Amino acid sequence: MGTVGKTEVRRIVISGYYGFRNSGDEAVLRSILLALEEQGKAQGIRIEPVVLSADPAWTTSMYGVESVRRMHPSDLLRTLRGCDGLISGGGSLLQDATGSLTIPYYTGIIKLAQWLGKPTFIYSQGIGPVNKRAMDPLIRSAMKRSAYVSVRDNESAALLARIGVPHDRIEVVPDPVMGLPLPSGSAAAGSALALRAEEPPLVGVSLRRWRNDGADLARAAEALVALSKRMPVRLRFLPFHTPSDAETSEQVLERLRGRLGGGSSAELVAPGDDPQQMLLEVSRCDALFGMRLHALIYAANQMVPMLGLSYDPKIDQFLLRLGIKAVGTTERLDAEAFADAAVSLLSNKDAWQAEHKPAVDLLKQQSQKPAQQIVRLLRQTLSR
Repeated sequence: MGTVGKTEVRRIVISGYYGFRNSGDEAVLRSILLALEEQGKAQGIRIEPVVLSADPAWTTSMYGVESVRRMHPSDLLRTLRGCDGLISGGGSLLQDATGSLTIPYYTGIIKLAQWLGKPTFIYSQGIGPVNKRAMDPLIRSAMKRSAYVSVRDNESAALLARIGVPHDRIEVVPDPVMGLPLPSGSAAAGSALALRAEEPPLVGVSLRRWRNDGADLARAAEALVALSKRMPVRLRFLPFHTPSDAETSEQVLERLRGRLGGGSSAELVAPGDDPQQMLLEVSRCDALFGMRLHALIYAANQMVPMLGLSYDPKIDQFLLRLGIKAVGTTERLDAEAFADAAVSLLSNKDAWQAEHKPAVDLLKQQSQKPAQQIVRLLRQTLSR
């Protein structure tokens, strides 16, 4: 802790799934960094972030912040000892669907910071699924000793309450990516739309591998073929996690080859690793068919009508906050019903935006709350 002129400095470690080239998680990090900077300025302190990353050199190059190896014990201990607090931030960190070591790793980082006497803050996390009850004490202990706990949906709050975290200590806030701005100097989406007014509508597609047999992707391909035969469309596949999503998109594109209706086309784009560039790509779409949670969040951020394909309750939970239901799941997707819904969205985009704008505006406004609270608490606890 130090000062620069009259501005107090707080060195904050940020833990999450960073440095893996996953656009959604990188967008979470970019959103947290921007919110902390903005709220720090508003409250008269400068936040100096240190990011735990799988690729520290890449993270430093991308965001211009200090970064250290997330799995290196000496780096972790040294960094936490020298910090003013820890943010465990964003995404679905505390769940055991993707592996049995995920929860022990992230709660272990939190507990290490707490053992070192550092305040810890939980930043808009999605909690669960937690299938092994042995994980409950790890989560409960980490949460109960944190200075601030925020989650991104009511279901996550209910799960924490069930395992013994006092409900009145949990704040429900939007995903931080709802507050992510377009890259500076980028053309407004409206201008881009005006330039291609005579072209078929642009439909963004974000798919990921889920079922081992690929039946979900086969159904998604059939749904897109059905849409293309109802009206000409340009399908633009957007890989949110490279290289896996790009490979998945290529597989679906192969299923579409030679089968699309007249005037329709399909392509795969590669906007790069910068999450704001992917947000810009989404902003240029007339509608988005998304399986990745953050593809849907990007669409909401930019008021792009969306069709969600659910593979996890977090998809349904986010859509519910907008008053929307998923068009299908990885177990069931009716091609003709999908085409009906997509045609309706593309034909009534203005009406969709008018209906959902109040909910989107509220989520954007609330997305700053964790940064506001964390900066306020840092000033209070570290100025004593």
